[in-house]
Amino acid sequence: METLSSTEPHYIRCVKPNNVLKPAIFENVNILNQLRCGGVLEAIRISCAGYPTRRTFVDFLLRFGVLAPEYLDGKCDDKVACQKILDKMGLKGYQIGKTKVFLRAGQMAELDARRAEILGNAARKIQRCCRTYIARREFLSVRNSAIQIQSCCRGTLANKVHEELRRQASAIKIQKNFRRYVARKSYGKLRLAAISLQTGLRAMHARNVFRYKKQTKAAIIIQARVRCHIAHSYYNSLQKAALVTQCGWRQKVARKELRNLKMAARETGALKEAKDKLEKRVEELTWRLQYEGQLRKKLEEEKSQEVAKLQEALRAMQLQLEEANGRIIKEREEAKKAIEEAPPLVKEVSVMVEDTEKVESLTAEMDNLKDLLQREKEVSAEAKKAFLDTEEKNSELLKKLEGSDDKINQLKDFVQSMEEKLSNAESESQILRKQGLEVTQKLSSAESLIQEITEKLKKAELEIQKLRQQALTMTPITKSAPPRSKTMVIPRGPENGHAQNGLVKLLPVPIATIDEDSSDDKPQRSLNEKQQEFQDLLIRCISQNLGYSKGKPVAASVIYKCLLHWKSFEVEKTSIFDRIIQTIGSAIEVQDNNDTLAYWLSNTSSLLLLLQQTLKAAGAAGLAPQRRRTASTSLFQRMSSLRSSSQSPGLSFLNGRSNKSDDVRQVEAKYPALLFKQQLTAFLEKIYGMIRDNLKKEISPLLGLCIQAPRTSRASMMKGRTQANTGAQQDLIAHWQSIVKSLNHYTMMMISNNVPPFLVRKIFSQIFSFVNVQLFNSLLLRRECCSFSNGEYVKAGLAELEQWCYDVTEEYAGTAWDDLKHIRQAVGFLVIHQKPKKTLNEISKDLCPALSIQQLYRISTMYWDDKYGTHTVSSDVIACMRVQMTEDANTVSNSFLLDDDSSIPFSLDDISSSMQQQQGTGDVDPPELLREHSGFSFLTLHT
Repeated sequence: METLSSTEPHYIRCVKPNNVLKPAIFENVNILNQLRCGGVLEAIRISCAGYPTRRTFVDFLLRFGVLAPEYLDGKCDDKVACQKILDKMGLKGYQIGKTKVFLRAGQMAELDARRAEILGNAARKIQRCCRTYIARREFLSVRNSAIQIQSCCRGTLANKVHEELRRQASAIKIQKNFRRYVARKSYGKLRLAAISLQTGLRAMHARNVFRYKKQTKAAIIIQARVRCHIAHSYYNSLQKAALVTQCGWRQKVARKELRNLKMAARETGALKEAKDKLEKRVEELTWRLQYEGQLRKKLEEEKSQEVAKLQEALRAMQLQLEEANGRIIKEREEAKKAIEEAPPLVKEVSVMVEDTEKVESLTAEMDNLKDLLQREKEVSAEAKKAFLDTEEKNSELLKKLEGSDDKINQLKDFVQSMEEKLSNAESESQILRKQGLEVTQKLSSAESLIQEITEKLKKAELEIQKLRQQALTMTPITKSAPPRSKTMVIPRGPENGHAQNGLVKLLPVPIATIDEDSSDDKPQRSLNEKQQEFQDLLIRCISQNLGYSKGKPVAASVIYKCLLHWKSFEVEKTSIFDRIIQTIGSAIEVQDNNDTLAYWLSNTSSLLLLLQQTLKAAGAAGLAPQRRRTASTSLFQRMSSLRSSSQSPGLSFLNGRSNKSDDVRQVEAKYPALLFKQQLTAFLEKIYGMIRDNLKKEISPLLGLCIQAPRTSRASMMKGRTQANTGAQQDLIAHWQSIVKSLNHYTMMMISNNVPPFLVRKIFSQIFSFVNVQLFNSLLLRRECCSFSNGEYVKAGLAELEQWCYDVTEEYAGTAWDDLKHIRQAVGFLVIHQKPKKTLNEISKDLCPALSIQQLYRISTMYWDDKYGTHTVSSDVIACMRVQMTEDANTVSNSFLLDDDSSIPFSLDDISSSMQQQQGTGDVDPPELLREHSGFSFLTLHT
């Protein structure tokens, strides 16, 4: 034993490599059975589970006594001291022998690390004391020298300051006396000058007052007569000018509509041309397909003919070879027979001569046959080469045929797409024909309108000529009083509220001919500028957090009302939709700000709901007659509608809501509005995914800690102490409580931002599904997690999640608890007692109906009880599971694992069907920034 303990023993076992008794042949199955039967594997397992590190008590205390010096005072023996040191360091699994300490692998390195840490701390304390003493000594010497230098400097500075103060005091006295003398002298001069000026100014003021009273008395009498004449003439001129401008504006609008109708007619012609081109293209493609098919047939026929010719040539060559070989064999046999039958050379010389001649002839024939054979071989080699060349050509032709097949398939697909385009073009042409009929009707009505407008223009020109003649007659009156034609004294009133200080500028009477370009562009430009100003104000407003009013998002309501009032949904081209989308995109760039994401999730969902209820696709049959009826009247009413929109905004929006406050008016949406709706849907899905992924990132680190119970807490629970059990239970569910805190935080955040409960339920449903996948996959992949105590730990955590679902109610939790069915059933199977008595039918249908046979088999084979020592299911149940797994042809190697679904689990119709209560927007208060602006007064009108 002393010799063995002084050495390092090894396990040596001879194994028979094969049953044939030959070298370099290893039968793996036979060798493995020998190792199992010989106990080698069991010995290796026991060695791995042993104690590789061994130290005597004295060596252990000399090296690691630093870790607990209080146990080295001699009160306890070496064995007890070693045990206390190991307990203090928190090591588990060690053994104390009679003379040595036995440690497991890695524990010696841990003790060395703790020893190095304590020695390092002691060295740092010694260094700190030494450095403190040296620094203190240097500081005292520097401070003493600084005090001496400061005393000298302060003395010299005090002397200099005293001398400077004396000089300043004397200078101040001299300056005071001199300034007093100068001020006294200047005061006397100013007093005399002021008295003389005051007398002159008072006399001038009295003269001005007297003159003003005389002028005002005369002016009042003149103004009374002149104002009456000017107001009457100004009113008449304004009335006539308004008629002229209305006629010009209506003429321009009619021309625009006529131009649009002509463009629509041209577009129908262009579509017909495109249709003809597409038909020609389809005909060319079909002809090309037929031509490709004919080429393919020709190539196949040529290929089959060449192959047949080559096969026939090969057969002929083979027959010639066989015939030549047969001839050679026959001639050889005949030569042998002739040689054997030849008489002896002694009899007759003539016979010998004949024999030699025969032999020579036979040898000549043999040479000829050899030459023929060589030629036949060369011919066969050439035939083989030709055959190989033809095979290569055939392979190339096959490749070309395959390429032509692909081209034919592509051409077929192209033809199908062209046919679909043709059908679409035909449907569009039919629609355009209908529109063309409508256009012709509108053209006829527009021509009649243009005729009426031209007649009115002629009348207006006659009136303008009359006004010119009246103006020529009025010129001498205006020349007599040129200064009063510019400004007149008019008292302020409701009609001239812009007048300042009683003066107002007279507007020139529109007597000259009106320039069409300037008169048409100015109102349009002013309208565009106002519209741009309103849009800028709206974008600046929604870029802020507007909050909520009566449980509804203010930003969504304001955007919807503004777009509906401005008729942006019915416009072919507008930039407001792109600006709103850019504002939302810039607001959600910071993905970590969940509060902002929840705010915009609420706004986008509410705005999408309103758009879903309001917008409808263009060309609906229900509104076509109505549009045809209102087309003729809208031409003459646009000027009045534009004028009335600036005076009474909001009426157009409220006309459709006069009866019901919650009734949403249907609007025929154009392409920008439909594109805006699609972009909003994409943003809604993006924000939803960002909030969901942020919550996943937050709870992912905690899920790794929730699948396996901590060892210390599990050991404390096994001791059975009542006081320790409560603390251990709190430690066990600490990670689960962190997950519950995260869920509560996100719930409160989304509730405070009025996120629809439907979206909240979908988020938590996917989060619980993610928890189910992570925990269940970890349970199946890690054997240490498939234990009884670990099942109790996970079950306690799932109880926390169930309590959370109960606390937040079904309105926000929904069916999230059902998404944990896999992990709940797996944990229930782990903690159930009397597993060997359960049958496969009871397990698969009653206990774990959601789990597959592969999952049940893996849990059953990996299960181990570290608390009560119970066993898993019976071997018969496991055998039945194996049989079912082998019978199932669809099993995959990793079919027992679950997959996480990160798709968007809802559509726009689901949101609209779940948010029926959030329809009205009339009771939402607008923000202060828009409430103060007159252009947004329609937001404050409630039906």
